[in-house]
Amino acid sequence: MSEQNTYILGTDQEELTRLKIQHMVWSSEAKRGWDLAGFKIGQTILDLGCGPGYCTTELAKIVGKTGKVIGVDRSEAFIKYLHHIRESTQLSIEPCLADFDTLSLDTESLDGMYCRWALAWVPKPKEILKKIKDALRPGGQMVIHEYYNFSTHQTKPERPALKKAIGAALKSFNESDCEINVGSYIPQFVEALNMKVTHIRLMPKLARPGSMEWEWPKTWYHSYFPRLVTMGYLNTQDVKNAIRDLGSLEKLSYTTLSCPMMVEVIAEK
Repeated sequence: MSEQNTYILGTDQEELTRLKIQHMVWSSEAKRGWDLAGFKIGQTILDLGCGPGYCTTELAKIVGKTGKVIGVDRSEAFIKYLHHIRESTQLSIEPCLADFDTLSLDTESLDGMYCRWALAWVPKPKEILKKIKDALRPGGQMVIHEYYNFSTHQTKPERPALKKAIGAALKSFNESDCEINVGSYIPQFVEALNMKVTHIRLMPKLARPGSMEWEWPKTWYHSYFPRLVTMGYLNTQDVKNAIRDLGSLEKLSYTTLSCPMMVEVIAEK
């Protein structure tokens, strides 16, 4: 599998920057979930779909030298970047290049698992959760952040070209072999594994022009809309019109952008 196909948005420097902005927007939500799950010093935590390791790094600071964070991703570029982070920070990080389907985990070797936007991009999330559940020690915790309802993604006021492009993105997700709104199914999945859901909450984000919350979807539009041309969902003019609409909205002080609804599910073995 090529690096381009491994990650739907690529793994280049532009994507590293976008992911950094994304992490800045969602870091406080992640830390809240980790606190609720009781992640602490000395534990072994799996960061599933770790990307370039922004969360991996913060988790490693929590578990300390006596713990370990295993960062798993299928992107060679991101795992190479994570190796660099480990070498430069001397944090207790174990980078692991693997597809989730072929990932091998020792039984009862983990105290916790965190994933964010990982299960939405795989066709068999239930099987992956089963694998992780088996790798958790009794009392181990899963903290899962995934999309709950992507169709909440909209602007007020609406602009036709931008609305069309956002709709095309959702269509591309719905026509894939994955479930973009996998977060809405996670409670059912984990309870079927005889795990207990201990916390669940929605995580809405309402953005205004100039805010970091606005920059998160904005950078995503610039990255993903052109890919929709290659995929046949938009043409080049559609993308230009959508970005033009976005620019016009940024000039209005009353514009709001509802980001796709996220959900947090914390489950205990």
